Amino acid sequence: MLNSIRNFSKTIYAKILLFIVVIPFVFWGMGGVFNSGNTNSLVKINEENVSTQDFIKHITEQKFNQEVIRENIDNNIVEELLSELISKKILEMQIEELNIDISEKNLVNIIKKNPNFIDDNNNFSRLKYEKFLLSNNIDAPTFERRLKDRELQKNLFSYISGGVYSPSFLTKKTYEDETKKIEVKYVDLKEFYGSETEFTKEEINQYIENNKENLEQNYLNYSYVKLIPDILTGTNQFNQVFFDKIDEIENKILTGSKLDQIIGEYDLKKIDKKNISKIDKLSKIDEKILDNMEKNPIDIIDMNEFYLLYEINSKIKKLPNVNNDKFIQNIKNKIYQEKKYSYNLNLIKKISSNNFNDNDFNQIINSDQSKVKKIILNSSKDNKTFNIDSVKLIYSIPVKNFTLASDEKNNVYLIKVMGEIVDKSLATNEKIQNYKNLSTNNINQEVLTSYDFYLNQKYNIKINEQTLERVKNYFR
Repeated sequence: MLNSIRNFSKTIYAKILLFIVVIPFVFWGMGGVFNSGNTNSLVKINEENVSTQDFIKHITEQKFNQEVIRENIDNNIVEELLSELISKKILEMQIEELNIDISEKNLVNIIKKNPNFIDDNNNFSRLKYEKFLLSNNIDAPTFERRLKDRELQKNLFSYISGGVYSPSFLTKKTYEDETKKIEVKYVDLKEFYGSETEFTKEEINQYIENNKENLEQNYLNYSYVKLIPDILTGTNQFNQVFFDKIDEIENKILTGSKLDQIIGEYDLKKIDKKNISKIDKLSKIDEKILDNMEKNPIDIIDMNEFYLLYEINSKIKKLPNVNNDKFIQNIKNKIYQEKKYSYNLNLIKKISSNNFNDNDFNQIINSDQSKVKKIILNSSKDNKTFNIDSVKLIYSIPVKNFTLASDEKNNVYLIKVMGEIVDKSLATNEKIQNYKNLSTNNINQEVLTSYDFYLNQKYNIKINEQTLERVKNYFR
């Protein structure tokens, strides 16, 4: 909110300058971070090198914000982006090997037939084309290169799986599999996991003892100041003078000033907080600082109604007090989830090894049939009771078999498929033909899966872990 007001107060020329100068600097500035020679090779695919410059170019083309990468560095975002680039490079190598190409004339025709570039007279409009490029902040050569890459990939996949058609018997089978009804009986496993809250002191203490490191929390000592117009400008107006003061303080932080220096210069009063952790009852300020503690030890944050200037004085990791109710409740939840996971895992193992039968089912319910429910699934898309992935699983297993399924609330059920109902009287040729594309797509998917396996065998991929770590350290 405040940032939007603040940004609105800037001139359009400043915004243009920021885009032209700062954005390229974010990525071009990486050039000096990496040494030349072999250390600049990030990945080797057979004998072809993928350099750090290739990777940075890939990130730039994806228009990824550096801050987004920094925030997700521990969620393997760099590895995911690198995986995308490797896949792209392998496809390029395959396209080159198979001599797949597209002429400039065909590329021009594709652009001219794009509905986005057609005027009211059904003709290609260069004005619309140029407006599209401008609005997407892309020049014509880059757009046309990307379009060509996409078309080459389409041609490659067409080369691999094109011409595949589903025979009649597979089309009919697809129709029956998709439209058949399935009778199932099921039991909710929740009541067999045991209590969610009733655990002995010995169980709780034993869990804490066995998981000390994982249960430790960050405890912060920090100081903060709420920056509002009244204390910075002597008025209650969020005007340009106030935002200029905020800019000044941000610049001081960037040049290394500490909180005490800033509050001394601006005659501010700080508030000190001690031993704050996520296990405690938190204010919005506490939550914000805890969320930002890994990013910057001192920072200024827009809190909508004011700016928050804070500095983390110290941070220690320790086990919460065992008398903390929230901590103990978390322990109980973890113990319950572990019991639930263990119970489900044992069932899955028995079912997968064909060691689960009707006797086991009856033993679980203690022969109490009132715990068992029965329903009919009307199609492979019937997700009124179970989530869609579970429905697909149920439709994939034979009659009389068992499996586990879940619903949208993550409740888990033990299921037995009792029977199938296929109404062949409805299977007219016209209806069956409607499933021809689906059947063909299924075959194509199998072909592409085999092709993926083939590529994995054909290309030897070696990642330079040291160079990858340097790339990640840059974004940190």
